[in-house]
Amino acid sequence: MKRKTTEDEKELFRKHVAEALLKPKTAKTAAAKPGKTRTGKLDGNTAEKLRRGQLSPGARIDLHGMTEAAAHRALRSFLARAQDDGVRLALVITGVGNPGPQDSAEWMRNTHGVLKEMVPRWLNESDFAALTSGWAPAHRRHGGDGAIYVYLRKSK
Repeated sequence: MKRKTTEDEKELFRKHVAEALLKPKTAKTAAAKPGKTRTGKLDGNTAEKLRRGQLSPGARIDLHGMTEAAAHRALRSFLARAQDDGVRLALVITGVGNPGPQDSAEWMRNTHGVLKEMVPRWLNESDFAALTSGWAPAHRRHGGDGAIYVYLRKSK
């Protein structure tokens, strides 16, 4: 059985439709192109060489099995040491993560690892800004989805 719409409801509907039609259209923002990879502040030439796997990392760190806090400390000290050694490109291996078992609660499931999600966030923080000039996903031969290239600033 359907309920009858009251005149107040009809008037409210007309009012909202009229307001929606009168609102100015906002300019569309430029969306990322599907074929492009996300990088953190790398110029086009460097990003393209990284995407093709044409650059080899001078140092690498594997964060597998570390807690989030331990991985953060290890990454910070590793990047500082690599920068002091004159390394320009470092490889950070995070792993792709391990999804939880199917019987766990929905809010506990994660489609990828914590470190895979957190390392790019850390690289955008201010305490890493003096060390890094950008980052990009690693090429398949260097770990693919489970690794990140970090381009380091020149040592002072």
